[in-house]
Amino acid sequence: MDFKNAKELLKLCEEQHMQISEVMRQRECDMGETTCDIIDHKMRRVLEIMRNSATQPIKTPVRSMGGLIGGEAKKLDVHRARGESICGGVLGRAIMYSMAVLEVNATMGLIVAAPTAGSSGVVPGLLLALQEEYHISDERILDALMTAGAIGYLAMNNATVAGAVGGCQAEVGVASAMAAAAAVELMGGRPSQCLDAASTVLMNMLGLVCDPVAGLVEYPCQNRNAAGVANALTAAELALSEVPQLIPLDEMIDTMYTVGKKLPSELRETAQGGCATTPSACALCAQCF
Repeated sequence: MDFKNAKELLKLCEEQHMQISEVMRQRECDMGETTCDIIDHKMRRVLEIMRNSATQPIKTPVRSMGGLIGGEAKKLDVHRARGESICGGVLGRAIMYSMAVLEVNATMGLIVAAPTAGSSGVVPGLLLALQEEYHISDERILDALMTAGAIGYLAMNNATVAGAVGGCQAEVGVASAMAAAAAVELMGGRPSQCLDAASTVLMNMLGLVCDPVAGLVEYPCQNRNAAGVANALTAAELALSEVPQLIPLDEMIDTMYTVGKKLPSELRETAQGGCATTPSACALCAQCF
């Protein structure tokens, strides 16, 4: 069940009549020198951590170590409770949960890097929102996480998920691609549609820079996680609606990697360009340190 690119993954799905989650799970069992029971146990722990990090700050907001974020998820919850949200059930929840996870990360709490700490809110944000909206079981969410893992593996195997190498397109961009593919399978889509959704996300987020204010994974990282779930949800909707994606995922991953390497170093996690060098950001930097 091993695969090294999206083309090989899709071929396995079609030949074996399996979803991406099934192929990925079998690959982990075959390649990981462990048992499927152990893998299932670990994935349940992943889901538990994701759920805790997505809900804890809503109940008990905590200020980040740098002082740049804290309490945003609670504000979104209050906004929703008043009936004032303009995003609807799924997106409104997804934004709130994604921002909550980044609050936990910025306070040195326990999160799941999916695929990185700075992009850790996107996958749980969207999947937990879909679970609540459509009353989906944990078992199916675990399958969706396997699908997300397959997309993350493809990005890591063929490109990068590091902001210092490829900019934020490699972090929040890949996280959003993972979430989009997982959402498509969760909502009944075919493997080819999952890969189309992931490709659409990377296309839409191509060139996104990494410019953390004060060099901290707080701001604008948190806002970009929220934007990432919106992008993922849009791409999933397009794929499920049979809107064609003209560029295969493998080609889009290659393109993302090429664009990332061409970004100047100032826009790759150095805090020496972009938002990080605005007058307001520099003033905040002085407060942080």
